[in-house]
Amino acid sequence: MPYQHRFMDGSPLHLSLGKVVCIGRNYLEHIRELGNAVPEAPILFIKPTTSLTQLADPIQLPTGRGSCHHEVELAVLVCHKLQNVDAMTARQAVGGYGIALDLTLRDVQTDLKKKGQPWELAKAFDGACPLSPFLKPADLPDPQAVDLTLQINGELRQEGNTRQMMLGIFDLMAHISNHFTLLPGDVVLTGTPAGVGPLQSGDQLLLGLAEHRFTAQVA
Repeated sequence: MPYQHRFMDGSPLHLSLGKVVCIGRNYLEHIRELGNAVPEAPILFIKPTTSLTQLADPIQLPTGRGSCHHEVELAVLVCHKLQNVDAMTARQAVGGYGIALDLTLRDVQTDLKKKGQPWELAKAFDGACPLSPFLKPADLPDPQAVDLTLQINGELRQEGNTRQMMLGIFDLMAHISNHFTLLPGDVVLTGTPAGVGPLQSGDQLLLGLAEHRFTAQVA
């Protein structure tokens, strides 16, 4: 099924599909686990609309490009144009919250980083952003204090809380808007906690956002 933004009850969100803006290195323990330097400013990259896929659809891993890692993240749907705004204005433009996988070709990314090149070849491939339906903002009144979890085949792999972010959700959205405009239908991914690792064909995934659970499977 082609991807479309939807609420949890299945009703469609009448927003055009937009870009996915991601932040790299927003949880300190994740920075440490990969041996990266703590950034002086947020590291931003973009996934195109072709990266979006329903989380409920089988996850297709690229072949012949090395390991593909899971990175579970809080996703924020933008419903109003944001350009050069502050954090309070950014919060008012949230259309919903979901959970996403920022799939990453880790071997490709490692090689790109060694060469000082952008990450898109590792991050922006087709299907690189499996995304859940969205909770309405009222259903997640304090998004800066919610648990994120990922279990694979019954084993807990990633666990964190959005309060551990180095740059909070709305400050991140404001920061992005001061560099390029966010439009209705865009999605912001807010970084991943520690515990990233490779996916394998046949893996069964259970993702948690607060008390909500979502299942996925690797083809």
